[in-house]
Amino acid sequence: MGKVCHAGERRQRGHGVHDYVIIGGGIVGLSTAWQLKRRLPDRSVLVIEKEAGVARHQSGRNSGVIHAGVYYQPGSMKARFCRQGVAATIRFCQENDVAYQQCGKLIVATDAAEYTRMQALFERCHENRIAAEWLGAEALAEREPRIAGAGAIFVPSTGIVDYPGVARAMARLFEALGGEIRLNARVTGLRETPDAVIVTAGGDAIEARRLIVCGGLMADRLARMMGLATDFRIVPFRGEYFRLPPAKNDIVRHLIYPVPDPAMPFLGVHLTRLIDGGVTVGPNAVLSLARERYAKGAVSPRDVAAMACWGGFWRLMAKNLAFGVAEMRNSLSKRRYLELCRTYCPELELGDLGPHPAGIRAMAVARDGAMIHDFVFGETPRSIHVCNAPSPAATSSIPIGGHILDKIIERFEGG
Repeated sequence: MGKVCHAGERRQRGHGVHDYVIIGGGIVGLSTAWQLKRRLPDRSVLVIEKEAGVARHQSGRNSGVIHAGVYYQPGSMKARFCRQGVAATIRFCQENDVAYQQCGKLIVATDAAEYTRMQALFERCHENRIAAEWLGAEALAEREPRIAGAGAIFVPSTGIVDYPGVARAMARLFEALGGEIRLNARVTGLRETPDAVIVTAGGDAIEARRLIVCGGLMADRLARMMGLATDFRIVPFRGEYFRLPPAKNDIVRHLIYPVPDPAMPFLGVHLTRLIDGGVTVGPNAVLSLARERYAKGAVSPRDVAAMACWGGFWRLMAKNLAFGVAEMRNSLSKRRYLELCRTYCPELELGDLGPHPAGIRAMAVARDGAMIHDFVFGETPRSIHVCNAPSPAATSSIPIGGHILDKIIERFEGG
């Protein structure tokens, strides 16, 4: 990327006041930066990223799915942005030569109880204006002969994509418009004055007229650093995947999802085709003791202390104790994990479960222990914060960036 610079290089060159500084080189931050520079070409825009490259955390460690938006509350930002995001993501990939495939997904009911719950899910598809087809057991077997189930919902708009490739393409477009990305620049301080925001990052004091924060797993800390009153904390959950051997790459033609259990806080294990031709099973959802460390058993004392000091964390754990214990047991036992997969893919064997990188999702948890499922934005006089951007944030990144840009135009650019 031609205009990326590192913190030390920036000090040698000196710097002036930036019109906009964006914290976060994930897909939401880059989408916002690209759209901002495209809409307001005369504004100077700097993206600050603490890692050595873009999309190193949630944007680069997810399932790679273009979500249709089936599960989300009708009328919510999640539902609206996801539906818009499917078309926007595909159009972006087509225009920028990023690999994607719209293979569709099947939400599979494995027993009578799930088959009954599937009806409400089918109605939700219509409420969210998502095309869907009801399949009985025979129709399911025709589409996916190696999947066992009582029936399924077919959602044709779901796809798979190279999200790190999307993020890198956004970065290139942003730079081509004159934007700048600074890597290896961890933010250690934020201070707002009547005239500017002072961002301390990578050893430099960077002055910005306006600040946009897309901090992902660090969203709550950056908001509090800015003095923004927040009534939530980020609790990290580790999603563990296994990759099937190449001989099983043809095991499914679509993505295979379970019918969600409303008593469970997360969706459950599914089979996902990858854009490189492989297939994964996962993820589970295990409490992580570190926000941005991916080795199994990794511990960050700071992250543990942050959770322990938040009453909402303990209320969340109390509400979901049985689920949490079950997920931990599945994480510790590969054989138990296999049984989850065999529920709808009975031919899988223990030896089929090979290694695959884990991811960590940022779950915003309120003081009462409730998980905050929709997108949340916060504001100060000179800043806009993406406080919560859960899945499907990658699918929705272009509409989210557009939403932030609308806020920028309204608040900072005179409407």
